[in-house]
Amino acid sequence: MQDEQMANPGGQSPAASSPPAPPARPLDTIDRSILRMLQTDGRASIRSVAERVHVSRANAYARINRLLDDGVIRGFGARVDQERAGQGASAYVTLKIVQNSWRTVREQLTALPGATHIALVSGDFDVLLLVHTKDNRELRELVLTRIQSIPEVLSTRTLLVFEETDLGPEQG
Repeated sequence: MQDEQMANPGGQSPAASSPPAPPARPLDTIDRSILRMLQTDGRASIRSVAERVHVSRANAYARINRLLDDGVIRGFGARVDQERAGQGASAYVTLKIVQNSWRTVREQLTALPGATHIALVSGDFDVLLLVHTKDNRELRELVLTRIQSIPEVLSTRTLLVFEETDLGPEQG
């Protein structure tokens, strides 16, 4: 957000480090419009949000704060072109892990350089991890040395990403 800054420098909502938030209140069409707008431009000013959704600035400000407090908005950040940022190799790494070790494994994966998304999933594997590295050599080091040395990781499979397209709110 430009004027009347909403985002904090770390890109995390205040609830990110505190206990789980209570259940979120229902969203109306104005809330959903605000979310779509902020997904497209997280730097939008309160004034422009208010004008585009046809509410007062005070109302827009209160709604955004409520969405933050309820944990609906988890934070603000930039969408990065990984290749232009020097991260020319991307891969999804699937992991099979020891049963009931998700929290331990998640903590270790979160600390890995280049890890950008971690999900506990169902199916043929347990964890899906998206990583970005400088090149294939760094990717190999990350998978073979760092990930496979985690005791709770039973096996991995690496899927190289040849091309990526971020889907904005208008496509999703």
